[in-house]
Amino acid sequence: MSDHDKPEATQLETARPRRRGCLGHLAKWWWAYLIALIAIVVLVVCLIIFVGIPHIAQQKIDSATLSIESIVVSKTHSNDFTMAINSTIRTDGSVNANIANFTGDMYLEDLMPHTPFAQIDFPATTSAALSVVNVTQYVDIKNMAAFTTFNAWLLQNTTLRVTVVGSTSVQVSGINRWYPVTFSKTIEMPGLQNFAGTKVVESTISLQGDENGDNFKGFVTIPNRSVVTFDIGNVSFNSFLQGEAVGPTYLDNVILVPGAENKFVMHANISQGPVLTTVMKKPFCEQGGVLPFQLNGWQVVNEGQNLTYYGDALKTANVTLDIPIGYDLKKDLNVDIHCTD
Repeated sequence: MSDHDKPEATQLETARPRRRGCLGHLAKWWWAYLIALIAIVVLVVCLIIFVGIPHIAQQKIDSATLSIESIVVSKTHSNDFTMAINSTIRTDGSVNANIANFTGDMYLEDLMPHTPFAQIDFPATTSAALSVVNVTQYVDIKNMAAFTTFNAWLLQNTTLRVTVVGSTSVQVSGINRWYPVTFSKTIEMPGLQNFAGTKVVESTISLQGDENGDNFKGFVTIPNRSVVTFDIGNVSFNSFLQGEAVGPTYLDNVILVPGAENKFVMHANISQGPVLTTVMKKPFCEQGGVLPFQLNGWQVVNEGQNLTYYGDALKTANVTLDIPIGYDLKKDLNVDIHCTD
């Protein structure tokens, strides 16, 4: 047999089985991998509990909206009053959670530094899509200047921004733990616009004053464009005509509620000389003797107590009243208006 006819020898090499080695490694070190897995799971759970959930809870609080439907300020005294707030909190309702009660500071958002003018105790609530939150409480005025400024801004502005901020805590359903969060909401409130649109109706004048010296009486209608009801009391004004002081004007038993018609009795002790001189001058004599009076707040007294936070706020702006003096002179005293110049 030739060499070509000899069968070729085939060399087989068998590799060491790696699978058995990996299994052996796992069999030997399984406990280390189990500890590492447990550590990772614990870390993830801790991150969720201590980082993730608080972050989500704060996000949900931040995305919620607070709306104030009405505020009633009653039982007003020199240094305290009772406040009732009807409000709603709206969320997306995606997280079922409880929110603890907390004390919220209220301040003017656009006035620095932020100085609280009132503190409100909000009750516990939930993260439901709509929560009605009604609060009635006694309020001790801790910063008279800040509360007076708030009333002045409310008087003068068309709108104003008020912030409510406080620290509270949230409990997510299924987790027996409360997480600290900050409740901070800025709301835009309608202002009083300096009582624009106030009118005098059914007025009368006399040459001789009554037992109190008042020679002018009538009714005044005052619009309240805000959502606030004010228990004010008796209001005294200094009256001006063409920049000249002409005497005091009074409104009694004033409770101002939201709406276009708040009607009160007005009485005044007006100097007759300046009024008669002005009503005979142009352009007033050509307009039926309607005179523009300016009223500037002087004092507010309720149940014998001086409410400086209202009185001082009313001093910050004049309220203009157009009074038909010419019509009253003709009606009450049979005096015709004519131009002297």
